[in-house]
Amino acid sequence: MDQAAEAEDLVFECRNGIGWITFNRPQARNAFTFAMYERLAAICEEANDDRSLKVLVLRGAGDKAFASGTDINQFREFKTPQDAIDYENRIDRVLTTLEQCRVPTIAAINGFCTGGGAGIAAACDLRIGTASTKIGFPIARTLGNCLSMSNVSRLTALIGAARVKDLIFTARLVEAAEAASVGLLGEVVDDLAALDKRADEVARLLASHAPLTLTATKQAVARLQRRLTREEGEDLILLCYTSQDFREGLDAFLNKRAPQWRGQ
Repeated sequence: MDQAAEAEDLVFECRNGIGWITFNRPQARNAFTFAMYERLAAICEEANDDRSLKVLVLRGAGDKAFASGTDINQFREFKTPQDAIDYENRIDRVLTTLEQCRVPTIAAINGFCTGGGAGIAAACDLRIGTASTKIGFPIARTLGNCLSMSNVSRLTALIGAARVKDLIFTARLVEAAEAASVGLLGEVVDDLAALDKRADEVARLLASHAPLTLTATKQAVARLQRRLTREEGEDLILLCYTSQDFREGLDAFLNKRAPQWRGQ
């Protein structure tokens, strides 16, 4: 994929101090390529230095999905255990950059928000959904991989350990009402048009407030949440990503069949 195509997959525009990040692969439910992850991190880093930028809003193109996680084709190149470590290190770095961005971040979530997409949403400060929003980490029935320690820590801080296990063990997608009740969503609006309007309203409100107060609050909350290091979870990453089950899950997903798990 050339650089122009990569740029079109994630569109960034700034209006009146509000940055709008659009995941622009609606034909693939806005699944992320590695280039999209890197572009997202770069925008957050630029926001740290650009004092004219007050808020970032993240959203998905089309009406089907916010983001459905990492494009499965990205996993086809995995050949060695280090590929798995490098992948999760990349995701941890990108989501940490998003989480630690100086400005408030708002995830405007319509439709499916799964896997890496749900990880991105969890790393944002505020999440607004619609009646069609569905959030989850269905990896136990798709690829048979696992979340990194940073993602588990972040999600546990957001909704609690028992709910994290419930989501991942059952591989179910949580609908909007339940997502709001457990803290995955801050509020729910009717539809996509209402979502765009509400995201703009909240962004304008935050942009009008004292930026140092918002930054200090973000940093204070972050300091309260101790995270295990990436290295402390590498054995778990290798357990899943180097397994026969992961290869089986990948092949089954690409060939649209049910995987046959063996626990190996």
